Amino acid sequence: MSPAPPRSAFTPRELRIIEAAKTPETVQRWLESLPYNHEEHGETLRTFRGVVRANQVHCLEGALCAATILEQHGYPPIVADLESQDDLDHVVFLFRNGRKYGTVARSRDPGLHGRKPVFRSLRDLVYSYVDPYVDFTGRITGYGVLDLRTLREDWRLSTLNVWAVERALIRMPHHRLLTSDERYRRWHARYQRYKERYPDRRPKFYRDRHRWL
Repeated sequence: MSPAPPRSAFTPRELRIIEAAKTPETVQRWLESLPYNHEEHGETLRTFRGVVRANQVHCLEGALCAATILEQHGYPPIVADLESQDDLDHVVFLFRNGRKYGTVARSRDPGLHGRKPVFRSLRDLVYSYVDPYVDFTGRITGYGVLDLRTLREDWRLSTLNVWAVERALIRMPHHRLLTSDERYRRWHARYQRYKERYPDRRPKFYRDRHRWL
């Protein structure tokens, strides 16, 4: 298991972010303050160090940032991968408050951001993402959990793209998640109607928003 780096390994700018973001809630706010990384100039998978330098972030980069920051405050660096039928997975930082699960996450869609630690099981937490995941092609089909400390790749502070993290997420075992076809079709139709009316907006019409971080 790779240990957390000492504070001396971080730059002054990185340390300021770590000191200001001591909880999942404050890390979530920091991630949401960054421009989304649409990878317009090529695919990236940056570490916390790379994200701080580039000042932009996408979902897997956000999970790595949350893991690096919160590890410095005593949280295990664990992420969950949500598999989708269109192979566009979503990765979230997973944490616990007592026996309840929560997440920190960054996405283009508000409904796929973090969750408050109110879920009794990981499966219940994943279900909270099922409806917001539905777009033109997306539907959650499974989920898996990875302790980043088991990886040899420097996923915390490397200045290079850390593709080994993505490969590890793809290879690890996933639990199948069965959901209602009727429910999926209903949300899919609603999403299509919304985008026809508001092509440049992201929906926030989900009834469980009080559980969002």
